[in-house]
Amino acid sequence: MVRYKKSEEKRKQILHAAFRALSERGYDAVTLQTIADHAEVSKGVVHYYFESKEAVLVELLEWLTGRISAKEQAAVAEQHTATGKLTAYIGSAFPGPAQNRAFYRVYLDFLARASRIPVYREINQRFYDSCAGISTEVLTLGQQEGIFSKELSPDKTAPVIRAIIDGCLIQWLMADKDELHEVFKDSCYTAIMKVLSV
Repeated sequence: MVRYKKSEEKRKQILHAAFRALSERGYDAVTLQTIADHAEVSKGVVHYYFESKEAVLVELLEWLTGRISAKEQAAVAEQHTATGKLTAYIGSAFPGPAQNRAFYRVYLDFLARASRIPVYREINQRFYDSCAGISTEVLTLGQQEGIFSKELSPDKTAPVIRAIIDGCLIQWLMADKDELHEVFKDSCYTAIMKVLSV
């Protein structure tokens, strides 16, 4: 049991290192050696846990999107009104400039390759399915409360909600101004409310 725990901790250490390496250097510049350097272990240690750079990155994307999904779901579950859930969802998606910058630098690298690498596409689809579940919960509750249009179908509307969130975050990232983070977060909420409202 202790050995298993140490093994899991070492894997997480390597994944954290891979995340930092990708955020700083970009997908193409990262190698197993780069990851090892960031983890402060030998390349052999990384190779013991992962057979290739690709294996590290597949697990990294799975781990990253899984953690974000869990945080967003937990934040939304604590709220009991549609607007409370939407605010919590957006707040969870906009944790802060440093976190958003690091994540989207890495995530956009993965998305750029998803059309050609099926496993990335599959992992990202699971992430978007989770996002759709949250958006559907928000929309359905708002329809029950009478504040969101009953004409909207969850299947068509849920992807739009996430598209607005991702779009606002990408625009903020491209602006490269930390002080605009809150502005884009507020604009995101306003835009989604316009889409959903009666």
